[in-house]
Amino acid sequence: MNKKLFALLIALMSLALLGIIFIQGYWIRNSYQQKEDQFSFNARQILIHVAEKVRNREVEDYYNVYNSLLDSIEAPDNVSITELIYTIRNNNSNETIIYTDRISEEDFKLSSSFLDTELDSIQFKKIINSKKTQRFSAGVDGGVATKSTVESFKRLPEYEKKQFESAVKNISAKLPIHKRVTKEEIASLLDKSMNERGMDANFEFAVYSKSLATRVRSQDFELDPESTYLVPLFGDDDNNYNLYVNFFDKQKQVLSSILGMAVLSLAFTSVIIIAYASALSQIFKQRQISQIKSDFINNMTHEFKTPIATINLALDAMKNPKITDNKEFLNRYLKMIRDENRRMHAQVENVLRISKLEKNELDLPKERIKLHDIVEDAISHVSLIMEDRQGYIKTHFGALKSSILANPSHFENVIVNILDNAIKYSEEPPKIDIYTENVKNSIILKIRDQGVGMNKSTQKKIFEKFYREHTGDIHNVKGHGLGLAYVQRILKDHDAEIYVESEKNKGSTFIIKIHLIS
Repeated sequence: MNKKLFALLIALMSLALLGIIFIQGYWIRNSYQQKEDQFSFNARQILIHVAEKVRNREVEDYYNVYNSLLDSIEAPDNVSITELIYTIRNNNSNETIIYTDRISEEDFKLSSSFLDTELDSIQFKKIINSKKTQRFSAGVDGGVATKSTVESFKRLPEYEKKQFESAVKNISAKLPIHKRVTKEEIASLLDKSMNERGMDANFEFAVYSKSLATRVRSQDFELDPESTYLVPLFGDDDNNYNLYVNFFDKQKQVLSSILGMAVLSLAFTSVIIIAYASALSQIFKQRQISQIKSDFINNMTHEFKTPIATINLALDAMKNPKITDNKEFLNRYLKMIRDENRRMHAQVENVLRISKLEKNELDLPKERIKLHDIVEDAISHVSLIMEDRQGYIKTHFGALKSSILANPSHFENVIVNILDNAIKYSEEPPKIDIYTENVKNSIILKIRDQGVGMNKSTQKKIFEKFYREHTGDIHNVKGHGLGLAYVQRILKDHDAEIYVESEKNKGSTFIIKIHLIS
């Protein structure tokens, strides 16, 4: 895929994911705001309802006292009457019906002692509604008319209460707040109103007069601008009594109302993010593997071209009659052909081994062997190369026990591969030290070189298949990046572990830990 197109697709996918995250965040924030506004609306309505209940209860208390006294007082002289009369006549039955609707207002002057006030007397109106029905009908013989009357009397307390309220307002304003309302009453009314509105929140309350706290308050009330609501308790009286209610778990209540959907939204968004990150990681890995495989094919081609060319040159030279007659040159060219053939065979074997290991087709029968003997055999395989490079391999066998359960051939290849890497990555004559030691029920094998070493990022990748450290665009050391991948896979099958310790330009130490057998 074109790099620009690939980058554009990644940018669009990332932008779409950010858009989803933004929309989810906006939705959660908007839902929270709506729930908070709804909570505030319900809280204010509850406070208004409680204040109204308190005011009505106060008026009702005074009115009940007034009402019990009013009926025992004689009717005053000043009575005003409003009367409405209307008639219905039925010609067929010679019947006439007269309806009378009368409202009488009687002015009373009561002593104010029953209201516990300093005023001498209070004037009220007693309002009575009376209704009368009269029927007139002619006799059969056209004689005297007959008449029937139905009367009803009804007090109109709702009207009386209206004109009573204004008087009570002036009277009760002179009383201290704790005589007008109790904290138990307010708490009870708040509980009842909240239950009616389906609110389940903890609260504290207090009554303030002109910003000063009164005795009517709950024990733990604190004024918090974020969660405290207020309402005038007795309207616009002179004392300016305000009821403050603090819903201190407001945020908890609001959050709990959207928590379920918010958690689901965040969970699904997280799944999308994880899936996107995983897909992106796989895409980059596939691109990297594709690049590595291309490098591998190029390296493999280069590695095969040299021995093939050498073999061809050697075969062409052997056709020369002068060479055929000279056994020294003939043996030299035959040895060259054999060595190059082995080199190609070893490269093919490395590839096949990795392929079989991945398919779990490689047969690894294990037997009891001495690790020290395997190390000595591995050293003999690279001894000629060490002599050619004028280096050395020294052994320091400190382990008293070295018996392990392993496959001799493959475990030897493991050590040869590590030694081969130590030789290849030494710019000077290779200097290799091999140590062994016993730790509990295991044996530790350390192969230390004084080569070019590795940085931290390279150490994390050297056991990956096809990985090779680059210097710019040039491979300083030829290979396919399969040796250490093979090493790790074989050791894993032997239930062994391998680590590497290295510093750039200070050499590397490969550490193998494997279980002993008795």
